[in-house]
Amino acid sequence: MTTMEIREILQAIPHRFPFLLVDRVAEVTPGARILAFKNVTINEGFFEGHFPGRPIMPGVLLLEAMAQAAALLVYRTLERPVGGSEIFFMSIDRAKFRRPVIPGDRILLDVTVLRRKASIWRFRGLATVEGDRAAEAEFMAKWSDAHPELAAIHGEYPGE
Repeated sequence: MTTMEIREILQAIPHRFPFLLVDRVAEVTPGARILAFKNVTINEGFFEGHFPGRPIMPGVLLLEAMAQAAALLVYRTLERPVGGSEIFFMSIDRAKFRRPVIPGDRILLDVTVLRRKASIWRFRGLATVEGDRAAEAEFMAKWSDAHPELAAIHGEYPGE
């Protein structure tokens, strides 16, 4: 089991502010499970319009946070070099939203591998706040090997 701080997270996935939705990884068991955190603050851009006077984190962003945690789990599992690879959503099933997430909440993202066949992964994700279920879903993603445009994002483009 290992942890990941923000600098390593930024090296592992291409997401950046305002779309990076994982702040810290508390635990990774390669090939099996990841526990990660997202600290929700009023400074998040989506709160300006969702909703004025009653800020609530959009449910689709809870799903995206689970997917980003899953991508970090895949990177740790495959032990591939940083940059140049990507993982894409393929499907989302059984998504449920149980409780609003508001500024000040700390989301625990608990993502487990259900199946893996070649480059296709199936996950179960759970987002909780103080032990209460906020969202859950099963989803599939596909790993794709090196792409030069992603290597450039990570500053690893040939010639740099």
